[in-house]
Amino acid sequence: MQTRHNITLTEDIARELDSVAGELGEKKSSVIEKALMVYFDLLDLKIAQKRMKDLKEGRDRIVDARDVWKEIGI
Repeated sequence: MQTRHNITLTEDIARELDSVAGELGEKKSSVIEKALMVYFDLLDLKIAQKRMKDLKEGRDRIVDARDVWKEIGI
């Protein structure tokens, strides 16, 4: 399923998008989707690093799955 989104881009980014899409013969929406997937992978890494830092510095903790299951009655 696809959903439609309206976005606003700077002129420089819009020109770059037009150029890349034209060079590759792809729709701009396809280029944007692929770029977002790559960026989300980068963000996943940054989130994982932040969580590890939070654990290391005591701002978060690991909870055993059995304790969670017990608490929710599984």
